[in-house]
Amino acid sequence: MTRVFVPIDAGALSVGAELVARAIATEAARRGVTVELIRTGSRGLYWLEPLVEVATSTGRIGYGPVAADAVPSLFDAGFLTGAPHATRIGQPEGLDYLARQERLTFSRVGLIDPRSIADYRATGGFRGLERALEMDPGAIVETVVESGLRGRGGAAFPTGIKWRTVLGTTSDRKFVVCNADEGDSGTFADRMLMEGDPLVLIEGMTIAGLAVGARHGVIYLRSEYPHAARTLRAAIAAAREAGYLGASVAGSGRAFDVEIRMGAGAYICGEETAMLESIEGRRGQVRFKPPLPAVAGLFGQPTVVNNVLSLATVPIILERGAAFHRDYGMGRSRGTLAIQLAGNIRRGGLIEKAFGLTVREVLEEFGGGSLSGRPIRTVQIGGPLGAYLPESQFDLPLDYEAFAAVGAMVGHGGIVAFDESVDMAAMARWAMEFCAIESCGKCTPCRIGSVRGVEVIDRMVAARARGDDDGVEAQARLLRDLCETMVSGSLCALGGMAPYPVRSALDHFPEDFGLPAATTSRAG
Repeated sequence: MTRVFVPIDAGALSVGAELVARAIATEAARRGVTVELIRTGSRGLYWLEPLVEVATSTGRIGYGPVAADAVPSLFDAGFLTGAPHATRIGQPEGLDYLARQERLTFSRVGLIDPRSIADYRATGGFRGLERALEMDPGAIVETVVESGLRGRGGAAFPTGIKWRTVLGTTSDRKFVVCNADEGDSGTFADRMLMEGDPLVLIEGMTIAGLAVGARHGVIYLRSEYPHAARTLRAAIAAAREAGYLGASVAGSGRAFDVEIRMGAGAYICGEETAMLESIEGRRGQVRFKPPLPAVAGLFGQPTVVNNVLSLATVPIILERGAAFHRDYGMGRSRGTLAIQLAGNIRRGGLIEKAFGLTVREVLEEFGGGSLSGRPIRTVQIGGPLGAYLPESQFDLPLDYEAFAAVGAMVGHGGIVAFDESVDMAAMARWAMEFCAIESCGKCTPCRIGSVRGVEVIDRMVAARARGDDDGVEAQARLLRDLCETMVSGSLCALGGMAPYPVRSALDHFPEDFGLPAATTSRAG
């Protein structure tokens, strides 16, 4: 029986993957051909979706993008044996886009049935957990510390240090919470992983539970991810049935289980303490710190709070050792980064690569330049609170410290490209408006400052329109003062980082505000 692989990933579904899968099943039945249709995650080659693959004697052969009405012609051409067709791309691994990557966390995504324990085990799944079960909790924690793993959710705090704090805090109850509230613009790596390899997240959470003495885990998932929720629930049920979750993990006598809690669309709940408030049934508002969640988190108990990708990277660290992970990357940025390339770009998708790749390499060698064909003027990296980088900074390496040195952040690894038609004054205004809409309202600099920021930018634009240079300059000074207040006085990163895109736009693209053009790009 020939195996045919069609993604069930939300990105692929949005461009017709479900219709393609149905068309393949219908056409095979009409022709009396028996095929095994396997629904996988996406490989992250989004410009080729829907991507259909078929297992042949020489490996999996891909065809894409495939439209439902092209399926009969695929059968006519003999695609079940890997025959030539207008959409044939050959073996996906041979494409430069994939061949140049270092896929560790995403090694299975797009290859396996995400709900299958058998597929997961056949590709190395649960080896990290098995190794962890042979170790004492302190040794697990120190392995993660030595690996150099840092949080992939944005703050980049060392994962092992957080675990060490939870382990060292005495309590009868501890928790592991996975922050899957992926709300940043241009980001989709968490969703891709949860839809394409949810068992690696479950395994990582279980290892975290063993490391710190927690028996219960919570995945806080954004409501906009129904496909991920469905796949995660199926994977959790399969893991329980196979004995990898429950009262005795893998027969060890040590308990750990996982549940899903759905968010309700609030961006602020991506902040860890607001997320904990939401899980506890209250309005998502930021808590004062200290105490840190590692000491008093969910229901006042010591809690590990990590991002999806942080936890999903843990199994390979336990399986292959701390040095294996640490050997990737540069400086203090160790391991690989899941780069999500979106916006005005020819080849958008997911790129997993060791830290140190430059922004220009991502845009040109992977992305292929802008979709419009115009020069890329700027990129925003790190979500809606990320700084805008001008072309003069495209040779900056993707490294936490290198970005911090120029007033930017890597964040969750999302890169959104804009060509020369972008109006940076409008983008700065949008950043302030976004903060005003999404603010939890607890602190004045964020709640009021963002509203005033929108008003100041509007006055700048109005002054520019009437040729009032002095008015533009006056409003620019006021805007910078306001940004400084928000950075210094906000309770959390929403208000504290909303000025990043505003200040970077002012620094690098002053002409869009009616200010004199900069002779050199400032650091921001």
